[in-house]
Amino acid sequence: MISPLAAIIRPIHLAVIAIALSMGVQVAQAQEGLKIPPPRRDIAASGSTQTALFAGGCFWGVQGVFQHVVGVKNAVSGYAGGAAATAEYRRVGSGRTGHAEAVRISYDPSKISYGKLLQIFFSAAHDPTQLNRQGPDTGTQYRSAIFPQNKEQAAVARAYIDQLKATRLYSAPIVTIVEPGKSFYPAETYHKDYLVNNPTQPYIRINDLPKIEHLRNLFPDVWRKNPVLVAEAGTNG
Repeated sequence: MISPLAAIIRPIHLAVIAIALSMGVQVAQAQEGLKIPPPRRDIAASGSTQTALFAGGCFWGVQGVFQHVVGVKNAVSGYAGGAAATAEYRRVGSGRTGHAEAVRISYDPSKISYGKLLQIFFSAAHDPTQLNRQGPDTGTQYRSAIFPQNKEQAAVARAYIDQLKATRLYSAPIVTIVEPGKSFYPAETYHKDYLVNNPTQPYIRINDLPKIEHLRNLFPDVWRKNPVLVAEAGTNG
């Protein structure tokens, strides 16, 4: 059960539900997935668990996508880009904290690579051409960003962005930024597994479930029907 507090402090999402419902099919059609080439540069598998950190709009949908990816051990919604003191939902929602709604992905590099996660991020999880927004949500907290965990991830992410820009597959310029050296702060408990727990919620149904379908259609090789759920230790309560 999601806390009633979630309904109080999600003002932007609640405000756009009526608009999204009125747009219906048009909204879903605007969120078409795009199959893009894999990165030419990737990271060799090492260790049993690695971490990736992405931001691409509302963390409910991004988390939901990666929960359906084979090789992902955990995907946690949270905040990245700002200070620990401001990693709180209402404050992040002001757009003045430097934080973005982000998702920390723990994955098994023997089953899926960092490059493959990037390919999914740019293909199915969000639209990398939307500046400081994603779908109906606006503000820097919804920016498209990659938070590399080390220099190798940063180099691979930047090289992939350059590679994708050169393909000209997107209808608009890619605006994704790479922000190294940023800490991650797990979101409040009521955000835990939000998409999985609320598949009929209007915002989820219109904005996020199409992303899950894009993943299934574009990446059947890593599609996981039953999502991996957040471990209890993955949230801050």
